[in-house]
Amino acid sequence: MTDIDRRTLDTAVRGAVLLPGDPGYDEARAVWNARFDRRPDVIVQCRQAGDVQAAVNAAREQGLRLSVKGGGHAYAANTVGDGGLLIDLSSMKGIVVDPESRRARVEAGVRWGELDEVTQKDGLATPGGTVSTVGVAGFTLGGGNGYLSRRHGMAIDNLQSADVVTAAGRLVRASADEHPELFWALRGGGGNFGVVTSFEFGLHEVGPQVLAGQIVHRLEDAGKMLRLYRDVMAKAPDEVQCYAFILRVPPIPEFPEEFHGQLAVDLVVFHVNPEGEDDLRPLLGVGDPILEFVQPQPFTAVQQAFDAGLPAGQRYESRSHDLPGLSDEAIETFVSGVGALPGAFTLVYIGAGGGAIGRVDPSATAFPHRTAPFSFHIMAGWADPDQDDEVTSWARAFHELMTPFSTGGVYVNLLGTDERDRVRAAYGDNFERLAAVKQKWDPDNLFRMNHNIPPEG
Repeated sequence: MTDIDRRTLDTAVRGAVLLPGDPGYDEARAVWNARFDRRPDVIVQCRQAGDVQAAVNAAREQGLRLSVKGGGHAYAANTVGDGGLLIDLSSMKGIVVDPESRRARVEAGVRWGELDEVTQKDGLATPGGTVSTVGVAGFTLGGGNGYLSRRHGMAIDNLQSADVVTAAGRLVRASADEHPELFWALRGGGGNFGVVTSFEFGLHEVGPQVLAGQIVHRLEDAGKMLRLYRDVMAKAPDEVQCYAFILRVPPIPEFPEEFHGQLAVDLVVFHVNPEGEDDLRPLLGVGDPILEFVQPQPFTAVQQAFDAGLPAGQRYESRSHDLPGLSDEAIETFVSGVGALPGAFTLVYIGAGGGAIGRVDPSATAFPHRTAPFSFHIMAGWADPDQDDEVTSWARAFHELMTPFSTGGVYVNLLGTDERDRVRAAYGDNFERLAAVKQKWDPDNLFRMNHNIPPEG
């Protein structure tokens, strides 16, 4: 950017315009995954939709590489690019809740913990992430699967409308009645079609108390507990969600000291009804658990429970598969493939689908993988750059080991930075339709810093 270009942007936007060396520049370009240290030529810290329009127009007219950062909590860190212009939405924090209509209007810089804090004042919530520091924007645009999804659907199933700045710099509203094909694509198609500046969600009665906790067993009991988990979730009501983790027992007082640092299987259970213990009873009182702690607790506390285990500023690698089932062989491979579980913040898990997620037609939104009953995810996390090769090699080998048990599908929000070849798999039969929407709304692929859907398909 030249000084003249900067002065033009300074005049056009209410937010700050930052160049390398300016106060706040390094903070604004930082992302959650410390493996990526990218330096845009200019950062526009937007405060309103008009700022976003000015920034998009500047990038398009001057041929600048454009990236868009909301919460910045992305495994692939596509939210910030090297060179070009970065649209930073993190200052756009507006939240307006209408408890009577059960609707919330949420700006693009909001994170899930911030939204939950506001909606829970009225005993309401919409399906969000399982880590409260995740941004609403990126999570939603990729689909959005969390504790409430088996009961209330994915984030995109609760999205009523979105305000979008297009590649042409227009601000449009997309909904079932306005630009319906764009609205279809936004629900799962990622950031390929424009910059969403605000989201309108439907809300549900949730909390303030829910039933949740952890059931932790020794690794030697993992096979037995995972088979039990599979059978219980096959019959569980929609109000129940459970994630089956293999992780290292953290060195905290809740766990006996003799188990600190050891590998264990951890069933993270959740029930929308704080009095729903009967539905969880088949998982309780089994064998000799290291820890069994399930009780009513605030929904906001559940949403924040894993924040400390996935801190910003560490190095992360993600690999994932959708699974058509959870056979005994798949369970045995999952347990044996964990190996040394390298990396201080590394964990792996199986998540359950079904419920309201699976009752939506796969063609109704851009997110196509509605019927997979389980998913597998590696979240490798470490601090030392010298461990990069060790940890990423382990993660990729483990992922390959689980490939024979997969559907071939994958949740786009869990793709790693080097998995461009899997974007088609993430969208399945919806890919060509998405490419057609891209051709209409962004024919020059201005919005390409993402898991990209090129306009030519």
